[in-house]
Amino acid sequence: MREIFLTEGRRLTASDLRRTGALPRQIEQSSQAIVDDVRERGDEAVREYCQRFDNVCPQSFLVSHDKVQGALELVDPVFLESLKRAERQIRDFHEREREQSWFTTRPDGTLLGVQVRPVPSAAVYVPGGRAQYPSTVLMDVIPAKVAGVGRVIMVTPPQRDGSLSAYTLAAAALAGVDEVYAVGGAQAIAAVAYGTETIPKVSKIVGPGNAFVAAAKRYVSGDVGIDMVAGPSEVCVLADSSADPVVVAADLMAQAEHDPLAACYLVTTNATLPARVLEAVERLMVQSPREDITRASLDEQGVIVICDSLDAAIDAVNFIAPEHLELHVPEAMHLVGRIENAGAIFVGPWSSEPLGDYVAGPNHTLPTGGTALFSNPLGVYDFQKRSSVIYYTPEGLAADAPSVQALAQAEGLWAHALSVGMRRRLVEQGIESYDNAAEACEDVTRVAWPTELTKPGRVRL
Repeated sequence: MREIFLTEGRRLTASDLRRTGALPRQIEQSSQAIVDDVRERGDEAVREYCQRFDNVCPQSFLVSHDKVQGALELVDPVFLESLKRAERQIRDFHEREREQSWFTTRPDGTLLGVQVRPVPSAAVYVPGGRAQYPSTVLMDVIPAKVAGVGRVIMVTPPQRDGSLSAYTLAAAALAGVDEVYAVGGAQAIAAVAYGTETIPKVSKIVGPGNAFVAAAKRYVSGDVGIDMVAGPSEVCVLADSSADPVVVAADLMAQAEHDPLAACYLVTTNATLPARVLEAVERLMVQSPREDITRASLDEQGVIVICDSLDAAIDAVNFIAPEHLELHVPEAMHLVGRIENAGAIFVGPWSSEPLGDYVAGPNHTLPTGGTALFSNPLGVYDFQKRSSVIYYTPEGLAADAPSVQALAQAEGLWAHALSVGMRRRLVEQGIESYDNAAEACEDVTRVAWPTELTKPGRVRL
């Protein structure tokens, strides 16, 4: 892991982190070509790409309902009970996120509000490459179901032997997925974004994937909704002298084993802690079945930031804006209010990040690559859309019309002012409609712009 020393007021910079972004241009171009081809040729193109990239293509992309439900009988009972516990706790957390429509009225009778409705359909992408992720199924499907989405489908690539993970299908059955399609990669994103002969178009696409999947999601964004463009996973551990180096080592490895590109940050106020953590990492890593991936991640992407004060350490954490943040400091809860940028905050030494990955309840689909600066964890709100509701009475119209007309006049939008002005005249004359349309349309400039605004002064640069 690379070391950075922040002393004498030095602060982290973008060059210190060396983030390259999730989407190299070559991958973006390749993904766009796949999406365009699938949009043009449908299932035929999907089959060609499945065969090329996965070396397998099922006869039917749709997985039968019986096979999905039957997966519940194929998994270990201990796993199934664990999955059920996770499902209950994830659902309970997300039930609390559900937003309701609301309305308010002014004294003049004007009614304003928001109508909240679910999106009509959603697709959840579930990876099937280096590992199986039944937890991702629960995390991405349950918020959609809680939001009331009418049709939730899942797309996931088959294995090389043409099978699908029973773990993944069991999670789909438990979460209530409506349809499962055995297709992955950029071609799956294209299929659910635009529809093919056998795969339905949806309104929103969520879920993690490799760089090609992320690039395809970015490309189709705007034609359909997406949750985020996710990069490699990351964790930041903020620790002082009270931290257990063995526990910190295990926590860094828990993230590093995801992907050689996973980023792990240790931010500490104790200059001796990093050496003790790295010693523990070596002792633990040789026992890991994913040693190669873990070592590559920590060696190439790992960063240790040594600070001379807690204030400097918190400033560094907020600059990193990590996907996952662990606080290994005394009275860690007191620091939560000072954390401005993090996808999920794990407070205190007992709050292991994998608890959040699986069973705690909050969503584990989180902003990566510093995007916690402006993005949120996946939630029920991602599957809801809002319509503003505006109802004016004549009294409300009369009160607000002069302001609308003045602003419209300043912007040179005559018909905007006229739209309000014609109604304003009706109110002022005490009538509900114009008896003579031709007469009502004569000489209406004063109706639109009843007050001559003085020209503003010039702002000279």
